[in-house]
Order: sequence, then structure tokens, then C-alpha cells
Amino acid sequence: MLRRLVLTAAATTASLAALAAAVPTAGAVPRAPIPLPLLDPGPREQDGRSVPGDRLTVTTAETGNPRADGTYELTCGSENGPAGGSHPEARAACDRLAEFATERRDPFRPVDGDAMCTMQHGGPATARITGTWRGQRVDARFDRTNGCEIRRWETLEPVLPTARHDDARTTRTTRA
Repeated sequence: MLRRLVLTAAATTASLAALAAAVPTAGAVPRAPIPLPLLDPGPREQDGRSVPGDRLTVTTAETGNPRADGTYELTCGSENGPAGGSHPEARAACDRLAEFATERRDPFRPVDGDAMCTMQHGGPATARITGTWRGQRVDARFDRTNGCEIRRWETLEPVLPTARHDDARTTRTTRA
């Protein structure tokens, strides 16, 4: 802890010396400020809605519902634009993604490697989502191999279909 205080004091002393050198002396001619270019803010979101042009490909297999298995396109427009694509629940899926945007949560983020997850088998369902969401590239994989992955899947419903599996049971807790 003593080292941290010494380094902090040294950094403060260096900062103060730099500021003192920057202060103009008496009789010095002031310099004109240097204009900086304006930055393009890029696409804006209103009320957490998706950025126009959000386009995802959702591929699911072995969900327990043969009508839900397959590859679907999902497009989410602006607040006034329609949801579309071949996704069977496009409007509800886009609304769910808008909730994540409003909450500033990333639904595609994988489970942390040090997360404590129940050892459950939620079935053989798998999914992959690729494309663009909120201007960011997406390439996420999902399965139902433990409690954390099952929760991650269910949190993303109806973007991912509800998976059915009758043999889900908890046996123990482990690190994922």
C-alpha cells in the first residue's frame, strides 16, 4: 500500500509540474485555440430501439419443437419501422432486443468463465446468431448444457424459440 501512495504522490507532482509549465507567464502572447474536427456520432437510438438496419440470422436445432428448428432472418427497423424477415415471432423478437438496448445489456455475451453454474442438462438444443445488432457484429452460440446456458437461452426468448426437454435435472454445481 505504501508503494501506491508513493506512486500517486509522484504522479501528482509530475502533473502539477506539467500544469505550471503550461501556464502563460506575464507578457506572453496568448495562443489561439486549435479547432478540432467534429466527429460523426453515427446512428442514434431513440428509447432503446434498434438501430435501423439491425439484421440477424438465427439458426436453431433440436429444440424439441420441429417447427422452431431451422434458419430464420430477423430484421428490426427503427422505432416506426416494421420488424421483418422469416422469423416466426419477428415483432416480439425485435421488442425483446429493444428491451436489452434500453437496459444497455448485451444478450449475446457468453457466460463468464468463472461463473458458478448448476450442472443441468436442458436438452440438446443449439443455436447460433450472426449478423448486426446496434451497429455491432454478432456471432454468438447458445446451448442448454448447464444452468447458466439455460438461463442465457431463456433470457433471449422469443429471439430464440422456447426449447422443450423433459429430462432436465440438477445434479450439482460447478464452475463453467
